[in-house]
Amino acid sequence: MKRKLFCAIASIMFAIPIVINAQNKDKAVFRTLPPGFYQNSILRDDREARERAEPARPMKMFAVDLSSSSLPNKFSMYRNQQWHNPPVSQGSTSTCWCFCTTSFLESEIYRIHKMKVKLSEMYTVYWEYVEKARRFIRERGNSLFDEGSEANAVTRMWSKYGIVPYEDYTGLLNGRKFHNTDRMREEMQSYLQSVKESSSWDEDAALATIKSIMNHYMGEPPAEITVNGEKMTPVQYLRDILKINPGDYVDILSYTQEPFYKKVEYQVPDNWWHNSDYHNVPLDVFMTALKNAVRKGYTVSIGGDVSEPGFDRVTQCAVIPDFDIPSAYINDDARQFRFSNRTTTDDHGMHLVGYLEKDGKDWYLVKDSGSGSRNNDPDAAEFGYYFFSEDYVKLKMMDFMVHKDAVKELLQKF
Repeated sequence: MKRKLFCAIASIMFAIPIVINAQNKDKAVFRTLPPGFYQNSILRDDREARERAEPARPMKMFAVDLSSSSLPNKFSMYRNQQWHNPPVSQGSTSTCWCFCTTSFLESEIYRIHKMKVKLSEMYTVYWEYVEKARRFIRERGNSLFDEGSEANAVTRMWSKYGIVPYEDYTGLLNGRKFHNTDRMREEMQSYLQSVKESSSWDEDAALATIKSIMNHYMGEPPAEITVNGEKMTPVQYLRDILKINPGDYVDILSYTQEPFYKKVEYQVPDNWWHNSDYHNVPLDVFMTALKNAVRKGYTVSIGGDVSEPGFDRVTQCAVIPDFDIPSAYINDDARQFRFSNRTTTDDHGMHLVGYLEKDGKDWYLVKDSGSGSRNNDPDAAEFGYYFFSEDYVKLKMMDFMVHKDAVKELLQKF
């Protein structure tokens, strides 16, 4: 008994140096981040926001040091990529969910019909705010009213309100180049709070006020547009011209807090209407579905966490350094652990448009609308893109939207 115990202890002690050495490859640094695209472009476009903003303070960020790594962080390296419109900025808004999913659906229109279109993100944002306000009134204030949402909010709004080309509704007034909805959101939130405090639950009156606030800041969205000389509603444009069925798109999720192979609720604040149509699968199935989809020529709208030390703002690459967790140990439990303790958050949506294989693993070309992807050379092909390692997606990306045909075998299990 004692001899067996001694041998076991000796074996563990002998193994420790090997494990430590294996985990001691990646290094990290503290970087001071200078003012970037947000301060230099978005705020400069908005005099009022610039005057309200506090002076930018240098911010130190703890991040992996990839300066000596061989990385696939050049746009031209991603030969396996699908058609997509060039990246556009979401400005000072938290509407990545709409920008990435609109971009995704633009790519879907091209994939299915070979039609290149640029659609209005803010048209969908407008009606999403209306529906958020409607639920806030009906739930007597017990519903989130904020900027965030999820990819399936876009297909939900398209089903009800249709969509219009960008040129018919930009959401930009008075020569503005970038969106800044901060003041608009604050006014709507303040108004709804006053409704709650006074119990003035008149839905028609509340929605009329919400619309009037948005009309002031964004302009009123068109009830009718002209396409090829023919007048039509946004719903007709979606149905007859774009010929996209919002019901053809599904969300794939992977976390262990709900049963696998069931449709479940994605329990994050931005799922403000508590949608429970997420197809929850084990992590290996999640990754296989994603890999197969991109190899079949599909793109996906993907969401998860971009506030990690493995997210390098210099190279625009996202990796999982071994001082976080070694690659071999990324599994369902490691993923759930981070979601449960809130070190993985649902903080950004992006459009995955291409891939390449390197050293036996995938890297993904990710189109982004946020400011962080625009802090490098604006004339470079990489402007507005990130490069995600397979491990980063596996640990930190929580869900993706894709056409149902890309995962039809998987859906048969539900």
